[in-house]
Amino acid sequence: MTTSPITGLPQDRCVVMGVVNVTPDSFSDGGRWFDPGAAAEHGLDLVRRGADLVDVGGESTRPGALPVDREEELRRVVPVVRRLADAGVVVSVDTMWSETAEQSIEAGAAIVNDVSGGRADPRMVPLVARADVPFVVMHWRAHSDQMQQHTDYDDVVEDVVSELRSQYAAVCEAGVDPERVILDPGLGFSKTGDQNWTLLAHLERFTDLGRPLLVAASRKGFLGALLADSVGPRPVDGREDATAALSTLAALAGAWGVRVHDPRPSADAVRVAARLRSEAARG
Repeated sequence: MTTSPITGLPQDRCVVMGVVNVTPDSFSDGGRWFDPGAAAEHGLDLVRRGADLVDVGGESTRPGALPVDREEELRRVVPVVRRLADAGVVVSVDTMWSETAEQSIEAGAAIVNDVSGGRADPRMVPLVARADVPFVVMHWRAHSDQMQQHTDYDDVVEDVVSELRSQYAAVCEAGVDPERVILDPGLGFSKTGDQNWTLLAHLERFTDLGRPLLVAASRKGFLGALLADSVGPRPVDGREDATAALSTLAALAGAWGVRVHDPRPSADAVRVAARLRSEAARG
């Protein structure tokens, strides 16, 4: 199997990033893995269920979520990163804050996944540049408690592509190796449900930017709305089939990775997509 120059992960198919939320208030699984030991065990279980890497975060970024004290985020995240890295897991740290990123890298994190794309903390990009680790740059306009006030676009695809391209250029100009950057269109961040669907229908515009693309659609509210019945939106635990469907479509569109809460269905989905892409390439 060939490997990616970014992370040492497979490059003959879309990779699957499992999610560990060490939070009391994340939209999908807040409070389930709040204990560091339970969180680490959950991360190991995600790998057993097909995750290629595990993304550990200690601050909810759901719409309306309030910031977490930096010391609290460190307390939540770093012990989990260390336990997983010591067990041989490829770990991504999901944080906007340089101190958490730095201590997580020291604890063994291989990737920094910053939903602000380096814009929330001016010390983040210089840190990533010095550490020379892969950096996920997500399209971002505002913090979670304000982001849904910033959903105005002239053309959501062209505007998000343009803004994400500018964020990418900014982090590279500040010293991050362009070959270490992964891009994320930021589904659900300063986007309405309809805008999420429009972006998903045009993923090729993001792969055309020439960098690996991470798609994070797992269990999000726009899926709940699509699957709603007379009672209301489909609960988060009932959105896994729809998540796997999007993982298939993202992989077929050439995405580098998908970020999901339950890896098994998506791990199967990306392998199906890889087989189909291989067959299509053979003509």
